Amino acid sequence: MTGERILVVEDEPAVARGLIYGLESEGFQVQWAEDGNSALELVRQRDPHLLLLDIRLPDISGFDVCGQLRKEGKTLPIIILTARDEEVDKILGLELGADDYIVKPYSIREVISRIRAQLRRSYGELATATIGRRYRFGNIDVDFEQFMVLRGGEPISLTPTEFKLLRFLIQQRNLPISRQKLIEAIWGYDSDVESERTVDVHIRHLRTKLEEDPAKPRWIITVRGIGYKFLP
Repeated sequence: MTGERILVVEDEPAVARGLIYGLESEGFQVQWAEDGNSALELVRQRDPHLLLLDIRLPDISGFDVCGQLRKEGKTLPIIILTARDEEVDKILGLELGADDYIVKPYSIREVISRIRAQLRRSYGELATATIGRRYRFGNIDVDFEQFMVLRGGEPISLTPTEFKLLRFLIQQRNLPISRQKLIEAIWGYDSDVESERTVDVHIRHLRTKLEEDPAKPRWIITVRGIGYKFLP
């Protein structure tokens, strides 16, 4: 996965800079909040893929941030950072809806490893199918059990590969997906120049069948230098 948005909530600038540098070096898009209230606003406005949340903040605690987001129905993965290896912090964080915790001091490699694990579980290969039997966007209805796609109530003929590609993009919605990742997920073989071009051809066919204006797609978007993503 590439380009996921990570929100770092940390009130110590030096610590935050180290995290931001390490995460951006791995290809993540990183935002920074210095306190809990700013973190809440950024989550609501920017919809990050994951929250890296320090417990000790100058206004409200990370526990309060975590609890409030879960009350609002936010399901993004939350990893809490705690300076103390105490069972009460771990239990309280997990009971409030955190997905994992990391005890300070930590290495940036550990942080990245934990982040990638949570992203895989929530959005990637290990994610459970959360799209249900049917999915609708615009005037398009997709029935995943019947392998049927309707546009304005009229059936559209997709090839099996086009259908699998559409389903995978919807499952990974809002995430930039590289061509290589699409190849592995849909075709199951290693990349070469021709296979990456094959992805582009299938995307072009999908746009022709689904988009109102294939030249200016609304749903299946090109992410320059990476690949594609589906915008619900």
